[in-house]
Amino acid sequence: MSDQNSYELLGLTEASTFEEIQAARDRLVDHYAEEPKQQAAVEAAYDAILMERLRLRQEGKIKVPDRIRFAENVPETSSLAKSTPSLPRPDWLNGLVDTPSRNDIIWPAVTYAGLGLLGFAAPSLSLAVAIGAAIYFLNRKENKFWRAVLLTIAGLAAGLALGLTVGQLLIPQGAQFAWATPDAIAAAVTCLALWTISSFLR
Repeated sequence: MSDQNSYELLGLTEASTFEEIQAARDRLVDHYAEEPKQQAAVEAAYDAILMERLRLRQEGKIKVPDRIRFAENVPETSSLAKSTPSLPRPDWLNGLVDTPSRNDIIWPAVTYAGLGLLGFAAPSLSLAVAIGAAIYFLNRKENKFWRAVLLTIAGLAAGLALGLTVGQLLIPQGAQFAWATPDAIAAAVTCLALWTISSFLR
């Protein structure tokens, strides 16, 4: 079958777009649903046109839009990407570190920001709710409750140790501020630690 006959069979011209070629093929295959020989002729014409278009593209006779990428046109990687090999992470670290989605970062951030502010009024209540929130956010990822509890306890311990140290350094001994006490600062820092753990670990 000549290329011209292929175009005529599909009711097309050489100026037809790829979308028009596909639409004509689909329409004719549906039209000849009860006639297998006609369907085979339509498929053969379609294949012949595609092969001709591929040959013309390879010869540079058909302009291909820049947005279309072909396997033979592999984009060159920058020298920077080649020169910085990535070190593989250990398996235990891959199982612990999470690549969070935007929602996995934003919702816990809003929750812990509110709890951090609450900590300036009621540090104990803020920490109690923050612990529950951390367990919830961690358990929601992989449904491993006891792992979530252990990670929360580790975050709580680290946050309290760092927060109490920062609180003692920022507020001199004997100084009293209505809104800031070492306990309030410790609660805020602990909320930050629990947010980090519940967002970036699993």
